Amino acid sequence: MNQDVWITGIGIVSSLGEGIDQHWQALTSGARPVLDRETIPPFAIHPMVELDLSKQIPKRGDQRQMEPWQRLGVYAAGLAIDDAGARDPDLLESMDMIIAAGGGERDIAVDNQILTELLSTNDAVRTLIERLSNDLRPTLFLAQLPNLVAGNISIVHGVRGSSRTFMGEEAAGFDAVRNAHARIAAGQSRICLVGGSLNAAREDMILLYEMGGYNWTGEEDSVWARADGNGGLRLGSMGVFLMLESADHARARGATPVAAVRSVAADRCAREPGAITSSFGAMWQSVSGGTTPANLGIVSGATGVASQAAEELAFLRVLDAPIRATATRIGHGVEAQFLASLAFAAMCVDNAAMFAPLDTAGVEQPANDACDNVLVTGIGHWRGEGLALVTRANI
Repeated sequence: MNQDVWITGIGIVSSLGEGIDQHWQALTSGARPVLDRETIPPFAIHPMVELDLSKQIPKRGDQRQMEPWQRLGVYAAGLAIDDAGARDPDLLESMDMIIAAGGGERDIAVDNQILTELLSTNDAVRTLIERLSNDLRPTLFLAQLPNLVAGNISIVHGVRGSSRTFMGEEAAGFDAVRNAHARIAAGQSRICLVGGSLNAAREDMILLYEMGGYNWTGEEDSVWARADGNGGLRLGSMGVFLMLESADHARARGATPVAAVRSVAADRCAREPGAITSSFGAMWQSVSGGTTPANLGIVSGATGVASQAAEELAFLRVLDAPIRATATRIGHGVEAQFLASLAFAAMCVDNAAMFAPLDTAGVEQPANDACDNVLVTGIGHWRGEGLALVTRANI
């Protein structure tokens, strides 16, 4: 069995707004990115737009027991369910879930207290063991397990099918989509909610990326123009969920597709010079069958790391298609980034047009032709590469 896979619903929240209409309006207007330079100076992040959580998470108790990134994911999942017209209880009973998740959020106050005490004690090991035993209770730790995103979606929205959670930064997003697509195409699943989320307003995350030399503190917004010091990334808060569904199942319930996902591929190259270009080239043969579709556009998941962007462009320029970068607009969402790019690609196909360029490096050029097919690229800041081909659905 080889089922066509449709996107029948998109749920997205980011610095640009809530839902596909607000995002498409922002993307096509050419407006500058929304940045917060005050919360964690000197680092800028793309902040989350203000949300009325009660619209998708009505119980205050449910809201309180979730971390911020979980709330964003559960909220976006609800938007995707609504957009797909999939609130029927019988449909939710059989709906599968695949989540791309990080490792939970740290309690910064406890971290700071422990570090302060370690500076003034003569027995650092004993002090550390005592604080870990008393302050990091099992209930707190369990509340941070990534698979509780799926659990909270099940509790709040009533999704009762199978669930899988992938961890592993950007690669988790590639494999979540690849797995969902493969299962539906093979007839092992009829409808699947797939997505992820990130809370960028986290000092611990910023610190980790800073130690790796990945943060971008310059003024340039475009990921293609961040040349100083090999560039870098700006994190962006986001929640993105897609409803993937077999074409037959969608037709049977009268659902209208936004777009179709023709194929998905993922890789993990060694990141030697030229390896990213080669990885994308090999995956392109897999997702395209060696033939470049007509009216092609490209939505790139480039992070802003200059050396990686250069290798990706070496591959993309061969395709001679208009390029747009997701991270320039809403920041880098790590596990959720590939899903955000897929959402943008589906919007382009649905509107038969690429969104406005936003770039000072000359990479993003105006697109004059209709857009029927969009190649989505994903690239991990350290490891992992992914491609997906989004097309117009054959209704």
